[in-house]
Amino acid sequence: MTDYGKALQPTTTPIPGLVVWDLPVHGDNRGWFKENWQREKMVAAGLPDFGPVQNNISFNDAAGTTRGIHAEPWDKWVSVATGRIFGAWVDLREGPTFGAVYTCELDPSRAIFVPRGVGNAYQTLEPDTAYTYLVNDHWSPAASYTFLNLADETAAIAWPIPLDEAELSAKDAAHPRLPELTPVPPRKTLVLGANGQLGRALRARFADATHVEYAARADLDLASAGLATARSWRDYDTIINAAAYTAVDTAETPEGRRDAWAANVSAIGTLARIATQYGITLVHVSSDYVYDGTGTGPYRETDPCCPLGVYGQTKAAGDALVATVPRHYIVRTSWVIGDGKNFVRTMATLAERGVDPNVVDDQVGRLTFTDDLARGIHHLLEARPPHGVYNLTSDGPATTWADIARRVFELTGHDPARIRGVSTEQYFATASAPVAPRPRNSVLDLAKITATGFAPGASWARLEDYLGAAGAS
Repeated sequence: MTDYGKALQPTTTPIPGLVVWDLPVHGDNRGWFKENWQREKMVAAGLPDFGPVQNNISFNDAAGTTRGIHAEPWDKWVSVATGRIFGAWVDLREGPTFGAVYTCELDPSRAIFVPRGVGNAYQTLEPDTAYTYLVNDHWSPAASYTFLNLADETAAIAWPIPLDEAELSAKDAAHPRLPELTPVPPRKTLVLGANGQLGRALRARFADATHVEYAARADLDLASAGLATARSWRDYDTIINAAAYTAVDTAETPEGRRDAWAANVSAIGTLARIATQYGITLVHVSSDYVYDGTGTGPYRETDPCCPLGVYGQTKAAGDALVATVPRHYIVRTSWVIGDGKNFVRTMATLAERGVDPNVVDDQVGRLTFTDDLARGIHHLLEARPPHGVYNLTSDGPATTWADIARRVFELTGHDPARIRGVSTEQYFATASAPVAPRPRNSVLDLAKITATGFAPGASWARLEDYLGAAGAS
C-alpha cells in the first residue's frame, strides 16, 4: 500500500551515489497524485542535476517478474507508477565498493537515484506493476552495458520469490558471475592542449591515471567541423581545456584575429555545446587579459570583463560561452611559467649571454607556475566547489616584469642592476609589427579559491625552485 504524506527527503545507502528518496504522495477517494520528477525541488534537496533526456516505462503482468542486473552507461531516476517491487542494486564500478549490494522495496512513494555503473534489478511483488525510469542519455544500440547474473553467489541477493519460481528472460539468466566481470571504469577525463606548458603540468599531476586522456592539436583539432562527433562524448566526465590561441600581438593582425576567434571562441562554443549535451564538466583556462588593467586593486571574479585587445576579447567571449555550461569551472590566471618557452627562461638565457635587457616596469601582476595551476585544477575537480569562475595564480606580493627579471638575474648569479626598467610605451616604441595593449594591473584576488581549501604556492619560492630544477637556461 502506498505511504501517503511523506516529506521529500533522501536516504543514503552503502553504495556511493545510490540514494533512496521518499516522495510526497497525495491521495483521496479518487486515487493519488505525486510529482514523480520535479527538478527545482529535488535538486534543492540534494539530488544531482543529472539532466534526464529519456523516460522509459516497463510494465509487468505478473508478480515475480524479475529483470536485471544491468549497469547501463547513464544515470537513472527510478520509481514505481503502480504496484510494488523488490529492488536490488550492485555496485559494478571499478573501486573499493565493487560488488557492494543494496536492496529495498519501492512503491509509488519511494524512488531511487542510480548512478552510472551501478547494476539495477527488480522483482515485482504485485501484478500489473509499472516501473518507470528517467535516464540522462538516449538509448543506443552501440552503448556499452555491464551485466551480472541474478543468481550471483557473491552478491547473494535474497529474492522474495525464489528465482526458480520467478519469471525472467533467458538472457538475464545467462549473465556472468561477479568474478568474470570487468568493473565499469570511471568516465574519462580529456586534457586538451596536452603538449603546452600547462598540458605537461597536468600530465605530471594526473600521473598514470588510466581514465585520463591527453590530446594535442594534432590529435584533436578544436576548430574542426567534426569536433562534435570526434569522440564518444558519452564516455567523458570532464574536459580540461588547456588549449588556446595565445599570440597576443599576432592576434592584432587580420590573419591573427581570424585564428584567435576560431580557436578561442568558435571552438569553445562547440565544446560548450558538447559539455552541456553530455553532462560533462568543462574546465576552461582563462586570462587576466579579459580586464583592462585600470583597477586599483586585485581583480575579483565578479568584476566585469573589459578587454583591451583582440586576444582579451576572444578570451572574454570564450568565458561567456563556457559560463552557459551547467557544470563549468573557468580558471582565470596570469603570467604563466612552466616547461617551455617563457619569460623566466628568456631572462635566464639573456643573463648567461651577457645581455642587459630593457624590461617593462609599469605592468603589475603575479607569476603563475604551472604546477600551481595544475594542482588548483585537480583540487577543483576533487573538492567540487560550486561551479563558476575561480582566479588561480601563485601567491605572494604583486611585482613588475622588471622585478621578476632582477630576481632571475640574482638567482642565477648575475647582477640584478643590469636590468633597466622601462615603460610599456618605451619598450614597444620601435616595434614594426602590431602590438596588443596590455593590462597594467593583472593582479587577481585569490580569496575565492583559497576558501575552497586550496593553497597556492609562494611565487618567489616557486621561482627559486623553478630555476634550480631547470638550470640557468
